[in-house]
Amino acid sequence: MTITDSPPTAVPTTLIRPQGDPVSGPPAFVSGAPQSASDAPWAVSETPAERPKRNLLMGSLSLLAAVGSTLVGAIGFRMSYDTLRHVAQSDWGFSEGLAQWFPVGVDASIVAFLALDLYMIRKGTPWSALRLAAHVMTAATIWFNAAAEGAILDNPVRAAAHGLMPALFVVGVEAARRLVIRKAKLEAGTASDGIPLHRWLLAPIKSSRMFRRMRLYDVRSYPEMVRRDQELIAYELWLKRKYGGDLSLASEDELLPMKMAPYGYTVAQALAMPADQERDAEERAEAAERRRLEAETRRKEAETAAQAAALRADGKLEQVKAEVEGATGQARAHAQAQVTAAERAAEAEEEALETALVAEAKARTATAERQEAHERKAKADLDLEAARLEREAAEERRLAAEADKVAAAEAQAIETATIAAARRGAAEADKAAAETELAAAETRRAAAEAKRREAEEIARREADLASVEQSKLVAAEAQQAAAETRLAAAEIERRAVEAEDVARLTPRQRAVRKVARMLLERVSPETGRVDITDLPLASIQEELGVSSPATASEYRIEAAELLNQGYRP
Repeated sequence: MTITDSPPTAVPTTLIRPQGDPVSGPPAFVSGAPQSASDAPWAVSETPAERPKRNLLMGSLSLLAAVGSTLVGAIGFRMSYDTLRHVAQSDWGFSEGLAQWFPVGVDASIVAFLALDLYMIRKGTPWSALRLAAHVMTAATIWFNAAAEGAILDNPVRAAAHGLMPALFVVGVEAARRLVIRKAKLEAGTASDGIPLHRWLLAPIKSSRMFRRMRLYDVRSYPEMVRRDQELIAYELWLKRKYGGDLSLASEDELLPMKMAPYGYTVAQALAMPADQERDAEERAEAAERRRLEAETRRKEAETAAQAAALRADGKLEQVKAEVEGATGQARAHAQAQVTAAERAAEAEEEALETALVAEAKARTATAERQEAHERKAKADLDLEAARLEREAAEERRLAAEADKVAAAEAQAIETATIAAARRGAAEADKAAAETELAAAETRRAAAEAKRREAEEIARREADLASVEQSKLVAAEAQQAAAETRLAAAEIERRAVEAEDVARLTPRQRAVRKVARMLLERVSPETGRVDITDLPLASIQEELGVSSPATASEYRIEAAELLNQGYRP
């Protein structure tokens, strides 16, 4: 984009009302006016035959200027050298050796200061004191040459003759300086056009306003500024024609070009402002809505995650409760089974014992009753049937003995079956109790295993906590060491600043010493040497507020030399 092109934000010539209805736009330029301030077209058509002529002409002029300036400078320097050497030795008390170097120092300082000024301008760090010093030395050499042959007022013509060639030498150097600065600005894209002298003479007030806008709002092209004024005039005339000369009927948006022109806006930019602002407002609203939706989404995600975590925790709690209740119920069932089996065995043994005792008692009662009956019958028939009774008694005794045997056998059989049944029940109860005891042992083993795992988890957590505490302790010690290091560095920096204040160093010397201290902080502990590459230029720029990497590099090199000379803060 050239300096006369329209800015990127320019809109078409068809204007847009605030309501969105298109209207015919004003003419881009005043009718009959050329596109630039002069009547020349935007670009001069060149033919292949004209370009070599122009190049040859410019080359010839450049060569003539270079040769002439060199010749004038050499003559002026030579004359100034002879004059100042002679007067320094004869009138000012210089020795022969110093008198030869005095004119060289005076005249060479002008070139040196101007060259250094140009160098610093190219590096982006201009210093006006250098140019002022060059001008002071320029005035000094002219004065010394003019007053070399006596008072200036005694013979002004002679004084002018002696001061003329040094003045021409300084003029040539200053012309070269302006040429170099102009070229540097053109290469950097910072060259600005000036307002022609004839415009200052013909329209001084408008020219001052134009100059103010060009400098305040960085409009570097004078033709571009003229074009903007022409567009504004054309737009204002179009607006007056639209509303019959009464601009109060125009809307606020239509009056924006006149209101924003003092602030460097073109007609197109001013007319595009409402649409741009509405678009920016919509973008801001959309961005705010996106942020709100994103925040809402993050909040919902956090709530969902919290609910899921709570549900997982409740599930784990219910699982543990079920496991504990299952183990407790199983243990209770086993204990109840053992108790029931023991009760049943006791009842069976008691019933078997009771049955055996009742049978034995009944058998004994029946035997006693039969014996008493036989004895009574024997006593009644004792006399009559003694022999028969004796036989019957013997027979009955025999029968009684057999009955006793049968009763005893029956009682013994009954007692054996009951006891066997009781023993089988007891064996079954013992088996159930053993199974219950085995299940209880398994339950106790599982509980012990769970307790062991829980103890291991607790031990692991305690170890993790101990590790975290150890890490925190190490971090705290590291922070304390860093704080002590920073405190020591601050103390060294304070002492260095106090020493610099006492020594009354220049700002550059202070900056070099600060860079030297930064280099000392990066001394290799193995070799004990300083490597300037360990200190980035960006760190120097940030610390000293320097915008140019070249200046930071110079500071770093000078700091390294200062350290090599033995500087220690």
